Amino acid sequence: MGLRIHFVVDPQGWCCMGLIIFVWVYNTVFIPKIILFPHYEEGHVSAVVILCYYFCSLFCIASLLRASVADPGKLPENPKIPLTEREFWELCNKCNMMRPKRSHHCSRCGHCVRRMDHHCPWINNCVGEDNHWLFLQLCFYTQILSSYTLILDFCHYYYFLPLKKDNRDMFVCRHELALLRISAFMGLIVLGGISGLFYTQLMGIFTDTTSIEKMANCCEDLSRPRKPWQQSFSEVFGTRWKILWFIPFRQRQPLRVPYHFANHV
Repeated sequence: MGLRIHFVVDPQGWCCMGLIIFVWVYNTVFIPKIILFPHYEEGHVSAVVILCYYFCSLFCIASLLRASVADPGKLPENPKIPLTEREFWELCNKCNMMRPKRSHHCSRCGHCVRRMDHHCPWINNCVGEDNHWLFLQLCFYTQILSSYTLILDFCHYYYFLPLKKDNRDMFVCRHELALLRISAFMGLIVLGGISGLFYTQLMGIFTDTTSIEKMANCCEDLSRPRKPWQQSFSEVFGTRWKILWFIPFRQRQPLRVPYHFANHV
């Protein structure tokens, strides 16, 4: 989809990402079998409910995989610096390479990343200029899918009518209570963690500061003009069409960022 494949060799990141994929597979497989399909067959829910659940699941895994393998903005070894922009570049004291301001050197990946926000082990990749929008989509759709799953778990016991057909020969029926408790537990943990992270990311975009800049206390420069929030979001997502901010199946087109808005780490 127009993105360069970026693969990080990090066993810790593989374990973290594998855990996220396990949670996704677990809920995508068992929730429809235990709740959606049986209640649909008895007319308690419509097909729209099932389709919405699978659409949320699809968008969630698509943003996860794309954020994981997308190039976050790795700088080439010999970058070509335009003459008019040389004053906005600096030398990295770790890899001795020229980089634009607001770039950062990732010690785990071993290279500099443009407008790096942080290194996320849950996607086994840095979150930088070229995949920040995918990371935001991942947080957004993970919250929706987790909330959707928790609502279905609650409705299965306290709102939906009891199922008339109960095939106890099936594994999911014999262990229904345990499977749904595990699903609810994972949903609460994921929703709580992702909600805090998503809020932090949104506040960073509203204030036009990255997580690294906040930790370095570099966002107190009152002389730096602030961007409108629409411009900040448009630059992150690569488009001013707000409907496209929610679609992971597209190619991001970087917008021209005025250097008088640049910050320095």
